[in-house]
Amino acid sequence: MHDIAVIEDPAAAEASLDPMRTRLLAALAEPGSATTLAAKVGLARQKVNYHLKTLEKHGLVELVEERKKGNFTERVMRASAASYVISPSALGAVQPDPARAPDQLSARWLLALGARLVRELGELITGAAKAKKRLATFAVDGEIRFASAAERAAFAEELAASVAILISKYHTEEGRDHRLLIAVHPVVKEQERG
Repeated sequence: MHDIAVIEDPAAAEASLDPMRTRLLAALAEPGSATTLAAKVGLARQKVNYHLKTLEKHGLVELVEERKKGNFTERVMRASAASYVISPSALGAVQPDPARAPDQLSARWLLALGARLVRELGELITGAAKAKKRLATFAVDGEIRFASAAERAAFAEELAASVAILISKYHTEEGRDHRLLIAVHPVVKEQERG
């Protein structure tokens, strides 16, 4: 089971967004059968089995083992990942595009950049898995508190200048291109969610 999987196929995205299937995916962090899941989610085994087949068709669950139980075979399944992210590529022509909202101080532009990050990483993860290679990435995550909007603006200006120096130092005409994304946005506190 992967820690996280990116759903790129629109049909798989649709299948994963069904509320009952979402509950089943969460329950399948631990392997289970249609019978054991039916008791957990309060549905008939046949209905659970229908949902499991749909999830399996899209690669969201996988077979762990088959057990003979009298006249039938019980299939034990588990989620293919602990969590999922739906790639904007599943939206086709309406996926966010940073070129359509180029205001670099806009939250919508930042959101479009984040969507592109999810889409590109999803494609890279898929390609690396097919090639049985590791994907080289790097990320920094942190929180900072600014005393004022002026300090935040000064920080952004200094950060941009520092990054420009690093880019000019390490950028070369040979080798593989890499994308650098740095974002600063307010933190959403738990009590603000939901």
